[in-house]
Amino acid sequence: MSGENPIAANEFEGDAGTVVQAQSVQGGIRIGGRRTLPPPRQLPLDVSGFVNREASLRALDALLTDTTTEAAATAPDVVPAVVVSAVSGAPGIGKTALALHWAHRSRSRFPDGDLYVDMRGHGPGRPMTAGEALDGFLRALGAPPEAIPADADQRASIYRTLLDGKCMLVVLDNAASPADIRPLLPGSRGCFALITSRSTLAGLVAREGAARVTLDVLSPEESVDLLATVLGTGRVAADPPAALRVAELSGHLPLALRVVAEHAAGRPELSLAGLVAELEDERHRLDALATEEDELSDVRGAFSWSYRALSEPLRRTFRLLGLHAGPDIGVGAAAALLGADPAATGRRLRGLTAAHLLRETSNGRFHLHDLLRAYARERAAAEDPQQERTRAVRRMLAWYLLTVDAGRRLILPYSHAIPLVPTEGMDVPEFASAQEAAQWFERERPNVLAALRLAVDLGQYDIAWKLPVVADGFFELGSYWSDWEDVHRLGLRAAQELGDALGEASNLLCLGDADWRGGRYEEALADYRRAVELSRELGDAWLEGFASRGIGLIHEQRHETEVATEHFRSALRVFQEHGIRRGEGMALLSLGRCAVDAGEAVELGERALAVFAELGDQWSEAWGALPLGSALLVQGRALDAEPRLRRAVETFERFGDRRSMAMALVSQGEALLALDDASGAAACWQAAATIYDELGDDQAGDLRTRAANLE
Repeated sequence: MSGENPIAANEFEGDAGTVVQAQSVQGGIRIGGRRTLPPPRQLPLDVSGFVNREASLRALDALLTDTTTEAAATAPDVVPAVVVSAVSGAPGIGKTALALHWAHRSRSRFPDGDLYVDMRGHGPGRPMTAGEALDGFLRALGAPPEAIPADADQRASIYRTLLDGKCMLVVLDNAASPADIRPLLPGSRGCFALITSRSTLAGLVAREGAARVTLDVLSPEESVDLLATVLGTGRVAADPPAALRVAELSGHLPLALRVVAEHAAGRPELSLAGLVAELEDERHRLDALATEEDELSDVRGAFSWSYRALSEPLRRTFRLLGLHAGPDIGVGAAAALLGADPAATGRRLRGLTAAHLLRETSNGRFHLHDLLRAYARERAAAEDPQQERTRAVRRMLAWYLLTVDAGRRLILPYSHAIPLVPTEGMDVPEFASAQEAAQWFERERPNVLAALRLAVDLGQYDIAWKLPVVADGFFELGSYWSDWEDVHRLGLRAAQELGDALGEASNLLCLGDADWRGGRYEEALADYRRAVELSRELGDAWLEGFASRGIGLIHEQRHETEVATEHFRSALRVFQEHGIRRGEGMALLSLGRCAVDAGEAVELGERALAVFAELGDQWSEAWGALPLGSALLVQGRALDAEPRLRRAVETFERFGDRRSMAMALVSQGEALLALDDASGAAACWQAAATIYDELGDDQAGDLRTRAANLE
């Protein structure tokens, strides 16, 4: 974030793990001493009105029962071995419904919690990688975000460590292939991995011994039973042959049967014979669209019959939802897509939910099944002019851009503001707190990423370069290291496509930060230098100053103090000439760290802290106390250093910045030792060691040794 602090004038409450600012995480990860968190419970809502599939449910039950019985017979104290079950079948056949229903009714068997991820193996956009899924699981299991390595194999190793000895359910939904999910399989006895896929996942059966549960279409009798749950047994019993024909016309697929039944339930005057006639007419009308490889061929008639019965506002809503590329959608993004107000949009979304054309996964969050999405896109291409579709997507992309920027202004008020896009009367949320903004981004991050990729694919290059820039701090603060780098590479490409120098410079500065954090110093230097060149041409002092400071930071890292000082002074001149006070304070702080003379270091540090105090920037004031405290200790002024460091500890604790808090505790311990308070120093180092343990940082052992030597 080019020296930006998280939450400059706002405070988080509770567990603010996403507020940690970590410059670099090197070496191995050690798990130990983690804070106690409640067991993760990630399952989406159970599917309402689930019927049939009793044989499949019993098969899944038996996997647990048989394993538990076998373990108890051979060694009563042994936890049953990990079980892997693969539920496979065609789209729309009810794999996710079966998995979620079984998982909910079996939840009590897994006291250590449940993990769930939609791998998006067959949805819009690119599938989720194993590394991305592991990142989410590790966070849910309490791993510090900034300590999660970029390498997927390392993530898998930590994941298996965290699951060791636990009894957990892991649901991997919509997987594309065994290779995608192997790293996500737990290695602990007592865990159960439940996987759904259109593929048979033969590799898992062969190598991991997965028990396969293959779903076929419902039998005619099961199909009629499903119809009866929605339409009523009396209506179905009045014409059994017609009920069987309705099931046949719906392909015996649960998804299509529910869509048809929900609509027919709203027309009690319609006999089943009349329903058959209408469905047959619809199917005949659409026969020309079917092809041998067409996944909609068995369900298009059922979908079309229900779709055409909707009001025009609901039909339009359904069509446009198919253009959204993310895994789910909230009311705000949907309202922007439709160009409607949120209240009306919410009613339409729930109208589609009532018609079983949409599923509400949680309060205000909606998911469109892959088959229904394909049908929605088909209808949009046929009924909506390209201009209207483009405008709708543009509104949605703009909504994500403007909403992310609203969060940026609240969480990082001193970060770089860039020109955005017109609001077009959109309802952009105003967050009540920095914590609310961070929580929104955590929830919407997959959709923000999907929106960015969609913007690139559709040539909406202005939004494609701006979205990474305004979202930069969220990715860094949340320690989404791979995403952080990827979004700026996409943003840079988009800016270059447009020939937009501001977009190029802005993304290069952020890429420099990402490369610096990743230890790629030569790449970072190239990024920063090009950003300086472009920003000077643009006359953008903010970009020039922070890019110059970035160059200095790399030279400082390499212990090239004279060169670093030159760049810090250059940055300071730019900031002072243009009244960029936050940048001035950061440049002074950097110069203080490089100062050879302790007196000069103290003077520069005190000037920096005065700037931060003037701005009300409490976090930066605390951060600046660390090098200032070190300089004061060199001068033998421990009595002046200790109160500053103590206040820094208190500030970092208030912001939930535990790594910085640990660093401040170490420095406070040094000051207390210089004041002959050995017990106070030992207490500080023990407290810092506890935090470093939580962060998986090996400094904990050295600090405990130092503390023990004082006792």
